[in-house]
Amino acid sequence: MAQNEWSVDIQPRKKGLHIDLKELWRYRDLTYLLARRTFVAMYKQTILGPAWALIQPLLTTGIFTVVFGMLVGIRTEGPSAFLFYLCGSVPWNFFARCLEKTAQTFTDNEKLFGKVYFPRLCAPIATVLVTLINFAIQGAFFILCLLIGKFISGLSLSVSWGLIALTPLVVLEMALLGLGAGIAVSALTVRYKDLALLVGFGVSLWMYISPVAYPASVLRESYPLLKTLLMLNPMTPIIEFFRAAYLGTGQFSALWLLISCGMTLIVFLLGLMLFNRVEKTFADVI
Repeated sequence: MAQNEWSVDIQPRKKGLHIDLKELWRYRDLTYLLARRTFVAMYKQTILGPAWALIQPLLTTGIFTVVFGMLVGIRTEGPSAFLFYLCGSVPWNFFARCLEKTAQTFTDNEKLFGKVYFPRLCAPIATVLVTLINFAIQGAFFILCLLIGKFISGLSLSVSWGLIALTPLVVLEMALLGLGAGIAVSALTVRYKDLALLVGFGVSLWMYISPVAYPASVLRESYPLLKTLLMLNPMTPIIEFFRAAYLGTGQFSALWLLISCGMTLIVFLLGLMLFNRVEKTFADVI
């Protein structure tokens, strides 16, 4: 009885789309250890440690404020350009890091995957958990800046508590979008290693077609024909959601957010199919 309890029968998966939730839950301790290992390695032998999670969005926001706000003169929505850019940078950084880090799943865990069996999804899920910690730090910093702007600087900010209550669901959508796109890229880079060189460029290009450095209304007014293409970008409704929830700006649409959720589900399922397919022959190809 005890032997059957601790024995695992490993069989090839015939289905292209397969998620064994019970198995993932059984290996939750391993997911935690992988997340802890990644977090410690990320900030080990650094001077500021987790404070680097604040430096990146702060620098990005400062650059956007000077370049796009002052030099280019793009009109931002709301009473504070700094808060406007910070509100877009924090969710974008979370999504971008999820995509970039999970895209390295096979290459970063090459030796581990080739030696021992465990659900391979544990590795990218652990990466998303670490990125979620950084997002929590950046989100707390944004809330602090929001409170300072409202109660100390006297800025007129209009928050929407109804939308704020939906924040966990939108964060989950971003995590699934980054996870799906990332594991799809990781599956492709097993055979085509030069694709890994394009990940950084692709993420940067995706940022500029998302309303991170500019309000979506500016592009809609200047190029109305691109309105639909802009909104079909799943990150556009998400960023508009955060600005509408915490700053009371933008033109948030629940319909477009639902469309974004549908596109996220499609990306996640396609990424999972590619991931499961490559997982079978990973050790032979790498």
